[in-house]
Amino acid sequence: MKLVELVEKLGLKILTEGVNLNKNVEGGYAGDLLSWVMAHAKENQVWITIQSHQNIVAVASLLGLSGIILAEGVPVDENTLKKAKEENIPIFSSNKTSFELCGILYNLLYGSSFR
Repeated sequence: MKLVELVEKLGLKILTEGVNLNKNVEGGYAGDLLSWVMAHAKENQVWITIQSHQNIVAVASLLGLSGIILAEGVPVDENTLKKAKEENIPIFSSNKTSFELCGILYNLLYGSSFR
């Protein structure tokens, strides 16, 4: 699935206008401890978090993540958005909880059956 499709299906707000939304999404990862995300998230996954500081951009860039979804309407600093645009890392916002986003994303990517 492409990011642009995910934005529509999850009702995400795009916070980084002008970045590439044609990236593939092959899975998702949810977590707020950056070192843990760095050790476990995989390339082409979308990351769901409540962290919103500049370091999330560095982690996403390092891992080759497709994008970052900020759950629960978490506010994000303008410097974070600026860095994300520079690194071409899409950041999205949702009022849904991480739990809700994970469930919907899982169903969109894999159907309703458990893997």
